[in-house]
Amino acid sequence: MFDKLMAAQQKAQEIKTRLDSITVTGEAEGGKIRVTASANKEIKSIHIADELVSLENKEELEELLLVALNKAIAQAENISQSEMQAATQNMFGDLGNLFGNNQ
Repeated sequence: MFDKLMAAQQKAQEIKTRLDSITVTGEAEGGKIRVTASANKEIKSIHIADELVSLENKEELEELLLVALNKAIAQAENISQSEMQAATQNMFGDLGNLFGNNQ
């Protein structure tokens, strides 16, 4: 049982490492604002087209930035959930007979 727990912890670390290497992007205003994040939901970069930068449109820029950030985080969450679901299925598949379920 301890070996299974250690294997599960190692698998979780492998997934985290893999998610760190996956990049997702959220865009707003036709790509004029682009946010890049890891699948672990860490923002890596923000690109704002020069034409959008001015004090007159600060509020609009902030709203578009929120849209792009939320899109990037949503993509990261989808990937993270898929990876964890696959790992959980594998883990429970290995432990399926532990509780006497002989299906």
